[in-house]
Amino acid sequence: MQRLTKSLRSLPFPAGKILRTPLGVRREYSSETPEPVELNFDSYTGENPETRPPLLTYHGLFGSKQNWRGISKALVRKVSRKVYAIDVRNHGESPHSSVHNSKAMSEDLRLFMEQRSHPNAACMGHSMGGRSMMYFARKYPELVERLIVVDISPISVPRSTGEMTEIFDAMVSLDLSPSMSMSEGRKIAREKLLKATEDETVDFIMLNLRKDRDSGAFSWACNALVLRDFLTRFDKYQSNLEELPPYTGPTTFICGSRSPYMRREQWPQIQKMFPNSEIHWLEAGHLVHFEKPQEFLTIVSEFLNRTV
Repeated sequence: MQRLTKSLRSLPFPAGKILRTPLGVRREYSSETPEPVELNFDSYTGENPETRPPLLTYHGLFGSKQNWRGISKALVRKVSRKVYAIDVRNHGESPHSSVHNSKAMSEDLRLFMEQRSHPNAACMGHSMGGRSMMYFARKYPELVERLIVVDISPISVPRSTGEMTEIFDAMVSLDLSPSMSMSEGRKIAREKLLKATEDETVDFIMLNLRKDRDSGAFSWACNALVLRDFLTRFDKYQSNLEELPPYTGPTTFICGSRSPYMRREQWPQIQKMFPNSEIHWLEAGHLVHFEKPQEFLTIVSEFLNRTV
């Protein structure tokens, strides 16, 4: 966990619009349609000429672009591509929105590419980000040169929405006085979250706690209110995906053998959705790219360097 926390440490980056949601306060928006937002990102370039399409990365729930920092720095030394590590909507430094689903996150990615004049890109996503990238590939196959899905199935998820609702309820009901220090606030927040979930998940969520320098107000970097409201729709992901044709471009799944987020018996069904796909199993849990970084890098770089 120490390595994970170090990898996720924040970097200041001026791109994108930043909107915070104070604890327990709902922001109102004029439309429920998934209009795209401008995403915050870090970009990485290496010494190799960028002769191939860029790689765009999406992180998972409660994460941020920092999840991909170490991997991105290592990848640009191995591939002839620029790498964008992106904060998805309602996370990190990207704008908060009243809509949160794979369709909306796909529109954000389409706008991101359009603004930078990228005709296509390799796309990689972990967990929630992987589901968004799978939707994007099937919705806009002409924009996706190849696809990498990290430890997530398009068919089912193991964690019940009831358990996740408890986590979000603990987050949005947290009432911290602006007079508290950051350490005091973190202690109270951690104790409350531990009643809803286990240590490792709490440590990961706590990376989202922020304290305003001027007002002292505490807030979550992720938009906990909206994420909670959209939880029940996560279960409808497969039915939404079925409306789209299979993605026939090169695809690789990289999964943890100790993770419940991908079930081996689902693979034949998944191959019907992604007929040009392969799967790799690493001896790891859900955070495959943190637990087995070297093996992960080897698989990803070899896949990105293939000519077909």
